[in-house]
Amino acid sequence: MPIYEYRCSSCGAQKDVMQKIGDAPLTTCPECGAETFGKQISAAGFQLKGSGYYATDFKNSGKPKEQCAPCGAASTCPMADGGA
Repeated sequence: MPIYEYRCSSCGAQKDVMQKIGDAPLTTCPECGAETFGKQISAAGFQLKGSGYYATDFKNSGKPKEQCAPCGAASTCPMADGGA
């Protein structure tokens, strides 16, 4: 369940509230009772790093991989460079 930051524009009270995504946003300030309580925009609590799931796991360009002439292995074979 996500945690949303709320702030009252009347009294300045701030509160973090855990709500379901489908729940209606809160509007009544718990401190002063005014109807000026609203969600704040904030940074996400996580970061996505790396090259990504799709790019590294299941991406298929459609062209066949090159094979090493001496042994028939994939192009990462050390023999493909003329090595022994």
